[in-house]
Amino acid sequence: MIRFDSIDKKPKVWNIAVLSAVTVLSLVIQLLREPVDLTFVFVTLCIYFGLTVVFLIDALIRQLKYNPYSYNTIYYIGFSFFVTIVLYSTVLLYDDLQFGGYVGRMAAYNLFWNIVSSAKTYMLLSSPLIVIFSVLLCISNISLIIHEGKSIYNILGIILSVLSVGGILFLFWSDRYVTGSQWEVMIHDILINIYAAVYLYFECMMIGTALANLIVTRYVPEYDKDFIIVLGCGLRKDGTPTPLLKARVDRALSFAQKQEKKTGKQVRFVVSGGQGADEVISEAQSMKNYLISKGIAEERILMEDRSTSTYENMKHSKQIIYGIDPKAKVLHSTNGFHVFRSGLMAHRVKMRAVGIGAKTKWYFWPNAMVREFVGLLSQHRLKQALILIGLIVVYIAMTMLMYSI
Repeated sequence: MIRFDSIDKKPKVWNIAVLSAVTVLSLVIQLLREPVDLTFVFVTLCIYFGLTVVFLIDALIRQLKYNPYSYNTIYYIGFSFFVTIVLYSTVLLYDDLQFGGYVGRMAAYNLFWNIVSSAKTYMLLSSPLIVIFSVLLCISNISLIIHEGKSIYNILGIILSVLSVGGILFLFWSDRYVTGSQWEVMIHDILINIYAAVYLYFECMMIGTALANLIVTRYVPEYDKDFIIVLGCGLRKDGTPTPLLKARVDRALSFAQKQEKKTGKQVRFVVSGGQGADEVISEAQSMKNYLISKGIAEERILMEDRSTSTYENMKHSKQIIYGIDPKAKVLHSTNGFHVFRSGLMAHRVKMRAVGIGAKTKWYFWPNAMVREFVGLLSQHRLKQALILIGLIVVYIAMTMLMYSI
């Protein structure tokens, strides 16, 4: 099993950049020849996409060993899926060209056009899964509304479902046969590819987020921890923990008991959460009361009762923990859907901590994951903007290049 935080060197993906440069040079040289060798072009593309997937998976494994709670984890997962689909579509097109007896420059042009329209192809090939996901998301949201009541947060999944399916339907509607001058057709194709690239980015982010959270949720930390941070998430009117908060505390308790049984080492609990305007006591105090009722000695419980967000949870808890032991081994406990983003916040304040997730009712999970996805989109906006703009520029350049040859 891969151990988190086991290496200190951050993984790089310069090998993909070098591979891309070599591949482009090889294809340009081939296109300058007569006749164009279709098989050479196909094999070169397959090698390129295959190695890219291998490099992305290798980078993902090294990223998990370095820091699993990173946007890089999301990107490596999401874009490895995309490149795999592009490889698959390239193989299918080559088989069709061979079956139809197409050879030479025009056949090679069709292979290249498949790359230019790869974002659109990805949307179309993944559309059945998107539709199924959207239907299931709507069902879970309806169940959530029935159990928890109506609120803007409880219909996020329905909103995302409508946007996802509507985006695909818009592509089908807009990507029709276009007549006019070459310039007009090129502008149409550029706009379609820009739209598909934006959709591609957010779809890769969504897939990457879901799988990254699944990876960190299923991870079993080593039983050598000094502190467990329990993250707050709201109280009942009488000041007792809500089911979600109670699950977080119970998960921390379960880990602490297993660790003590296996190693004899006791942990100290850092209960983290301030007092909201509608709460009679702080979330930290409520969790402390609950732990004491479960037999935990008061001296093993440290209170952090100033925070109002996950970022502040980690920031203020770090000050308490590192004030006692700067080399402490730290764990944080939250709900399963929140493990990845809370871990990202921990590393954002430069605290190395792994997470564990409490079980959540099935109807709550999908909508909560949507909220986590939206929350992640609001972070590192510059990095995300650069990657998205880079994608758009690449697709514009590729489209214009295809119309110039």
